[in-house]
Amino acid sequence: MSKINVRSPYYITTGTVTNLTSTQLELYIYPDTQTTDRPTTRTYLLNSFAVDNVCTFEIAELVRDYFTNVFDGDYATDIFWVDYRTTQFVQGVAQTTSGYTQLKAFFGYGLFEDGVNPTNSQAVLQSNTKIVKLDDAPAVIAVDRSLATQVTYLNNGTQVYTKAITTSAENDEQIEYVTSGVNGSDDFEDRVIQDGGTFEGSDCLTEFEGEYTLFNFDTILVDSSTGVTKLTVTNESECKFTPYKITFINKFGALQDIWFFKRTNETLTTKTEKFKKNIISAASYSISNHQDKTLTKNGKEKLTLNTGYYPEAYNDVFKEMQLSEDCWIEINSKTLPIQVTSSSFAYKTQLNDKIINYTIEIEFAFDTINNIR
Repeated sequence: MSKINVRSPYYITTGTVTNLTSTQLELYIYPDTQTTDRPTTRTYLLNSFAVDNVCTFEIAELVRDYFTNVFDGDYATDIFWVDYRTTQFVQGVAQTTSGYTQLKAFFGYGLFEDGVNPTNSQAVLQSNTKIVKLDDAPAVIAVDRSLATQVTYLNNGTQVYTKAITTSAENDEQIEYVTSGVNGSDDFEDRVIQDGGTFEGSDCLTEFEGEYTLFNFDTILVDSSTGVTKLTVTNESECKFTPYKITFINKFGALQDIWFFKRTNETLTTKTEKFKKNIISAASYSISNHQDKTLTKNGKEKLTLNTGYYPEAYNDVFKEMQLSEDCWIEINSKTLPIQVTSSSFAYKTQLNDKIINYTIEIEFAFDTINNIR
């Protein structure tokens, strides 16, 4: 089944038909179970006049409107089913309506060099095969359930965990997030809470946490209908700075993590609206009163993050984070929306730069003072 990556155009053409006048396209966009939950009423009815006996439609922009991307720490992604059928008009006379063509839409995109209708058809929904993560944090990888068949974790060549991947007709199960821990839990406290327990901190427990780690692994193998993809995993420990995890929607339309291990700077920028207040009363005024009065005042907090040392293979991951429209950061066990405000990105290589460290500026995607009404 073909995929639509809705951040790039997706064209449907009729092919050359002699004396073709126009084509009518019935488009159905829907969630839940494929085919079974297709609405009886079409979502859009499109008409295109023929040019040189060919009709062309672009549907990605219409499908994109149905996506609302959310992430609260729990890894899950919805896609949409897209079915269409066409009726051609030859010399103004309607021909037999075609059967349904079925597609599935992801919130991904292709690059210019990928050409028309990029599909990103691979089992592992990420560009990198090297994974860098925080020690004792799970590695979460996204796989396409229509292609992947099994995910296996290895440590020094020995299998420590395996999970079979099966196909599904549900829209919220097309992307499978495979993790070595509990979905959405990055540390010991989170895993206790996710498991239904109550966390009570203590000095003794802090000492115990180091022993209660996830299983060790250094390699992940993803079996698919087209072969086996090997992912190598590197664990990084950090005792001086507080590591932060950013999760973003990558070019495949899947959630992906990236860790920032080193120094973080936090700033606050405020915005004020003022007015001139009349402070005079009975031909006098108090010098303690504000003549310039604040009408509203709020702020935006920003972080400057440093990655620490990363392999050159991560350049594509940073590129996709820069191009992502939806990003989140985990702080104090809360998942908060952010925007990457660094507008330029200079690629680094081990040949030119020796050691690769990136500095990224982000801004929280909300005002500091709660003003949601």
